[in-house]
Amino acid sequence: MNDAQSKKAGKILLLFLTIGMGFCIFLGTIFYQNFASRKLPNFQAKRIESAIRGNIYSSDGFLLASSKKVYKAVVNTHNINPQKKELFVNLFSIYSKIPKNQILSKLEKKGNVTLSYAIDSKSASYLKQLNLKLNQLDVFQSYEDENGHIFKYGLSVVESGESRDYLYQDTMEPILGYINKQNETNITRVQGVKGIEKSFDNELEPMSDLLMIGQRDIGFNVILNKHSTFKERMDGYDVITSIPLKLQKKIERLADENAAQLGAKEILIGIIESKSGKILSLASSARFNPNLITKNDYSKLNANAIEYSYEPGSIIKPIIYAILLDKNLITPNETIDLENGRFRLHNFYITDTHRLKSATAEEVLLYSSNIGMAKIAQRLSPPEYNAALQAFGFGNPSGIDLPYERVGVIPDIKRFQSEVYRATASYGYGLRTTFIQMLKAYNIITNYGISYNPYLVEYIQDSKSIRYKLKHQTPIRILSNKTAKEVKDTLIKVVNEGTGKTAQVKGITIGGKTGTAHIAQGGKYVRKYNSSFFGFANDEKGSEYTIGISVFEPNETEAYFATRTAVPLFKEVVNLLVKENYLKP
Repeated sequence: MNDAQSKKAGKILLLFLTIGMGFCIFLGTIFYQNFASRKLPNFQAKRIESAIRGNIYSSDGFLLASSKKVYKAVVNTHNINPQKKELFVNLFSIYSKIPKNQILSKLEKKGNVTLSYAIDSKSASYLKQLNLKLNQLDVFQSYEDENGHIFKYGLSVVESGESRDYLYQDTMEPILGYINKQNETNITRVQGVKGIEKSFDNELEPMSDLLMIGQRDIGFNVILNKHSTFKERMDGYDVITSIPLKLQKKIERLADENAAQLGAKEILIGIIESKSGKILSLASSARFNPNLITKNDYSKLNANAIEYSYEPGSIIKPIIYAILLDKNLITPNETIDLENGRFRLHNFYITDTHRLKSATAEEVLLYSSNIGMAKIAQRLSPPEYNAALQAFGFGNPSGIDLPYERVGVIPDIKRFQSEVYRATASYGYGLRTTFIQMLKAYNIITNYGISYNPYLVEYIQDSKSIRYKLKHQTPIRILSNKTAKEVKDTLIKVVNEGTGKTAQVKGITIGGKTGTAHIAQGGKYVRKYNSSFFGFANDEKGSEYTIGISVFEPNETEAYFATRTAVPLFKEVVNLLVKENYLKP
């Protein structure tokens, strides 16, 4: 075989080898495609949308507290083109409304930087659009990490949780309450800490997030069909309070003005609809803004209307008088020896402001005689005394729908065996009550002997605006109708003839009782006082309200008596109720 033939045979062999190799590759590919595991494109999509906490509304429809979704904006500083950093800062500042100097300060850190955790949904939408523009302008560049991996990220805007907004700042505080934040799987949730936010935390809490899993369309949207998974988003229930915002703000203004004028530590004002227990206002002069709580607010965070107990002083006298009357242990017209204003009980002396030789049992209440109350209270046996005070709600929770309620302190049966203890308790010392307990007790008298639990929330409402009225405890009769009416008539005389004269409002029936109580500090009574006026205001059309005023530690040395502090404020409150058409002369 010559050289030419050898070259030709070699070419033919090479051709056959090439064809054979190609055929083997073809067979191998066919085998791999049929038998090897393959990574197919993902045709599934998943969408999650967080539910949020329910809102709180006033009874007149104003939004008091609401939640909204917030987003965070994250950028990796390595991805920002140094030559276009200024452009990024300028545009991000315009879209986010965050000052440039704050953005620049955060960008000094290297790597992933969170520029803001509190971007609202509208701004988040704008920032997502901005990210597309920034990519078109080549603001972002690729970078290689120390392991040789190449990354290119833009501006990331993702949901970070929810924030709580109190639209009227300190209004209705501290009974509205406040929240704290908790991180759950990188999502910030809020939880009630105090007030209505706490007591209705379970109802307000979001119930379930939206979840959609299924096949996707070309736009990566989930296609809902029988093969997909769908879980509806269910936000928390809305809570509707019994308090009208317009009235509450005006009552709070009265509390603020009087607290400033009297130099009082705090003023509490409560108004209950007598026939239901519904609270129309529960106002304090010591309030805070839950949107921005500072160290100076710490002393105001507790709702002192339910969390602070104090010796009530003479405002307890109508309660003791009613108990005695109901048990037929006194009659209004019987004569009580008042010892000319000074009475010795064992080694304890009791004195009266009005030094009288004697008075009827009703006049004992009318002139607020400590001696008279001390004497008639002895007719109650220790078990009767203790049980009757408990029946009026003292020493027990009032049932109000707020958390952390204190129950105060009443003497036990053993202590009531002491005549001195029975005496001092009858005019408001040696026992401790809360503001709301006293308001509830007076409402029993106002409402002709029937006890209602006070409440602040009337309804909860779902996302479809369907309202569910809350059930409240069945009312209980504590006094006979006859006894309650007699005590009411006596309290009207206190206003018309006694210590409550300055509470009178023309055309409105008003009754009540004053009380000025010494404050005990370090085991002894000091020259500090709490003054109160509790009573009721009725009109001829059947509107009846039980009203309580407590002025804590007024610093006016000559004006600490209830007749100078709580009574004039009571009159202002009644005039406001007339002006706002709750009462009609």
